[in-house]
Amino acid sequence: MTKDSIFTVPVTPEEVNASQIIEGQMARHLGIEITAVGPDSMTASMPVDHRTIQRIGILHGGASLALAETIGSIAASYCVDREKQFIVGQEINANHLRTVRQGESSVHATATPLHLGRTSQVWDIKIRDDKGRLVCVSRFTVAVLEKRD
Repeated sequence: MTKDSIFTVPVTPEEVNASQIIEGQMARHLGIEITAVGPDSMTASMPVDHRTIQRIGILHGGASLALAETIGSIAASYCVDREKQFIVGQEINANHLRTVRQGESSVHATATPLHLGRTSQVWDIKIRDDKGRLVCVSRFTVAVLEKRD
């Protein structure tokens, strides 16, 4: 990353996928992958398949929230001193704007910060379909906590 980055350490999609998307945990189970890291954003994708749909064959709102919280949490964790601090989610909300049907490939979530404070962060997360149409908007708030010895 450049000196203009919000992230405190250099970060790549490959590094995040290897260290943060862990076997046996929800993000891996849902097929979430980090696809891009910019100076002030992070993007992930998630397939719309049997793992992420509801009974009528469309993207499950809970899967959208899992995607939003995953990308928001990972991005937020790279904006603190990871040796001394960690983040925990405090609140998330979402507005579902468009359906995505099973077989329409993937959805893509981009997280950008609205506020990077000393004790809290607020993230704007937009989820789009493969055609770039807005599917869901989410706001995610995290607490920044100090690690204890």
